[in-house]
Amino acid sequence: MSPLFARLRGKKSAAPFCTAVVPAAGSSTRMGEDKVLLSLGDRPVLIRTLLALEACPLIHEIVVVTREDLIVPVSQLCRDYALEKVRSIVAGGATRTISVLSGLREASREAQLIAIHDGARPFVTQEVLEAVLRKAAECGAAAPAVPVADTIKRARDDLVEETLDREGLFAVQTPQVFEASLIKAALGKAAAEGLALTDDCAAVERLGMTVALTPGDPANLKLTTPGDLALGLGILQERGALL
Repeated sequence: MSPLFARLRGKKSAAPFCTAVVPAAGSSTRMGEDKVLLSLGDRPVLIRTLLALEACPLIHEIVVVTREDLIVPVSQLCRDYALEKVRSIVAGGATRTISVLSGLREASREAQLIAIHDGARPFVTQEVLEAVLRKAAECGAAAPAVPVADTIKRARDDLVEETLDREGLFAVQTPQVFEASLIKAALGKAAAEGLALTDDCAAVERLGMTVALTPGDPANLKLTTPGDLALGLGILQERGALL
């Protein structure tokens, strides 16, 4: 696959047009309430996520995918925070795959790269964003990841079957970034086969494509449970971003 960056010399003109699709249509069952609208400091979780994407010069537009009942409040929040890159806010579906496909249909025709980033992952840094976007432009598919620190065991019926070698294990984060036609084909195929994938890289891997890994950040966590909010406040305080 031909590189999308002809030259990586810090020139904005060299960057391929990138649409960030932000799935935020989950039921938040483990959180107990809509996590993307929960306040984290003085800002909702989703707004912190979108502000991080908005600040990245390699991202040109943002499509937010949320539940039908949240379209109006999410739209109002985007106006309140003057998010200029948010192109549209659309309703998702019953699975992540269907929701992301809904977002892909709203991407600009100019889009050469698609960055898929969890709405409940508000701590992504500009360094993580730039590294994964540039790598995906070179090879077609990339995702940030961190090495697994804990010992991982495979078990069945609460009995250990195998201890895995953690040397080659990574925890993959978002944004996961792909050449536009590749991710559209991969997710379209997965949806047609009725698969409900929780990871967009898996759809591309099913086509036989290799996904490159770039350095992730342990702080780039996805808020899932109430306990994660306390961790999130600690991250903001450490960064001096707790207002």
